[in-house]
Amino acid sequence: MKKLSVKNEVSQASSGAESLRSETSSLTHGFTPGVFAKGDNPELSIIILNYNTKDLLENCLKSIKANTQELSYEVIVSDNTSSDGSSEMVRKKFPWVKLIEGPNISFSNGNNRARNIVKGEFVLLLNSDTLIHKNTLEKTVEYLDNNKEVGALTCKLVLASGELDKDARRRFPTPWISFNRLFLGRGKQYWYGDKSENETHEVDAIEGAFFLTRKKILDDIGWLDEKFIFDGEDLDLSFQVKKAGYKVIYYPEVSITHFKKASREKLSDTQIKRKMEGVNSMEYFYKKNLWKNYPVIFNYFVLMGIKLLKLIRFTKAKLLK
Repeated sequence: MKKLSVKNEVSQASSGAESLRSETSSLTHGFTPGVFAKGDNPELSIIILNYNTKDLLENCLKSIKANTQELSYEVIVSDNTSSDGSSEMVRKKFPWVKLIEGPNISFSNGNNRARNIVKGEFVLLLNSDTLIHKNTLEKTVEYLDNNKEVGALTCKLVLASGELDKDARRRFPTPWISFNRLFLGRGKQYWYGDKSENETHEVDAIEGAFFLTRKKILDDIGWLDEKFIFDGEDLDLSFQVKKAGYKVIYYPEVSITHFKKASREKLSDTQIKRKMEGVNSMEYFYKKNLWKNYPVIFNYFVLMGIKLLKLIRFTKAKLLK
């Protein structure tokens, strides 16, 4: 792979969502892309899971095409049976993208759908509600390639407001960290508030919105655990990468924009169910990865706390409906 000098070229996302949308809307389908994969040997396979985010997906694909010039890559869009014309848009405007479709089961299931067709040495799980900035993919792949002890990496995720997406770097939700964040409102430790957001450092977990790793590692650990229905998948994937003996790195020398929770609507019954699944994911993550670290009696107190949190969230969701 061609080596690139690493410079701090973090995009000025603080200019806000409007300027970024304007930038992507000016890109045309006829733009000459960077170095697409030739034959069956791309360096990077990008998997984008989509469900009814046609406009965001289109801008995401345009940003990859416009801002990735010195890296061979393939893009796989895994569509969870969207009803907004997403698949038709991809076929029409992005014929170079591999499109696969399946039922809307979960984040894990949708990403795993691509596991048998990816060709790259490196694999990026990328949200459809993101914009890739200039050289972000080249430099993150280069860092991972040059540091064999690193198994997964993310860049700086900047919200449309210009602020850091705190979920880009997290500590594992141990009982003490979770109690402080969920019941006392003290999330500084969980979100690495003790570390500069502009400092490259090792972390426990990174966000699934931009999760770069190696295909071999995914194959070795079995890709994403499909028992996670909603939330927790990226925490667990990070845990498995570290369990396999690799470091997980937050690398803010480059960035992307993440239009997280861009639209807020009144909660439907389906959305309430999703919120409950998020709490179920907490319980499953704890039982799978942390249970053996604590006495049994303590574990049952933790489970009681999770059940209480689920009741609180259900009550709030019903009141907001």
